[in-house]
Amino acid sequence: MFERFMPNMRVNSIYDIPLQELQARGVRGIITDLDNTLVGAKEALATPELARWLDQVRESGFRVVIVSNNNETRVSKFASPLGIPFIHAARKPGTSAFARALQELGLKAEETVVIGDQMMTDVFGGKRMGLFTILVIPISPADEGIGTRINRMLEKIVLFRLRKKGLWYEGEIK
Repeated sequence: MFERFMPNMRVNSIYDIPLQELQARGVRGIITDLDNTLVGAKEALATPELARWLDQVRESGFRVVIVSNNNETRVSKFASPLGIPFIHAARKPGTSAFARALQELGLKAEETVVIGDQMMTDVFGGKRMGLFTILVIPISPADEGIGTRINRMLEKIVLFRLRKKGLWYEGEIK
């Protein structure tokens, strides 16, 4: 039961994602969370480093869409200057926003990955759609809202169960 919260890949940050490996697997699209995945939850705009990474991702042929549970003002202010399409108020782990993101990308589930910092929303929602999931360490967990903090408590229960089954280890992340 708890395996559905287990990501296909874990990395420290988006900068550690092996883009060439994903391309070799036939991945052409990236659905990414915003807060604590791309930037801290209280950072309004992309950092120069992130803007360069996103340029590199798109130059490599990937299509990108942001899917966030946050409100339109927050997501639009971040995504619009970068020219990245977005879906706000996504209600993850529900699947409708992921389905809309696939439609926006014009890709199938097997051609797309989901990147996020939460097992309960990003990973679980992505897995429900048959997407390859990549979990990143949250950038700024101290800035998280109450809903995310509740999810983090639930994640601790899931992690305990996964460790007990020998499916999760705290060793070096890819």
